[in-house]
Amino acid sequence: MLIVFGSINMDMVISPEHLPQAGETVLCPDYDLLPGGKGANQALAAARMGARVALVGSAGSDAYAPQILNTIRRQGVITSGVSQSDLPTGCAFILRESGGRNRIIVATGANVEARADQVPDEILRPECMILTQTELPAEEVFSLIRRAHARGLKVILNLAPAMPLPEDILGMVYILVVNEIEIEQTAKNLGLAETAHKDMARALAL
Repeated sequence: MLIVFGSINMDMVISPEHLPQAGETVLCPDYDLLPGGKGANQALAAARMGARVALVGSAGSDAYAPQILNTIRRQGVITSGVSQSDLPTGCAFILRESGGRNRIIVATGANVEARADQVPDEILRPECMILTQTELPAEEVFSLIRRAHARGLKVILNLAPAMPLPEDILGMVYILVVNEIEIEQTAKNLGLAETAHKDMARALAL
């Protein structure tokens, strides 16, 4: 089983012709409101590829939560590990530029209440795998990684957004997922001198 300890957000996606300057108003013809969050998205993608997947996290008691959770349940994702919060469900505001690049601001909302102990020890078995991201409280993410590693599970960490990693955590991660900006920030946080992305990746893998 793949256990995804991850964020649950409603994504608002807009595609303006250009990004506004400070004080400027830019019109956009429409927007998309889509169930998302890195955790929920990755859980859904894995389930569609045939994996048995459980999502663990936190969502609000508002109208967004059932829209997101029902969407991924229909694809077979187990959501019994998702707790309900009095905070609003997280939201991500995604500006999609004409060239296809995204600029994303995440309002974390209920995600801040996700706790590592929502993943019980009895399902942390070596044949399972953990997938997590850093849109949840960092110490909860690191706590789960340590518990999983101690029990022989492989861990995939999507370091988004990038943040400093404790020295022991990087060595416990089986696969580290980063984009160009995230690997640059991670290399800087770790004091690596490499300037090419491939060299940074090799250095992080050592």
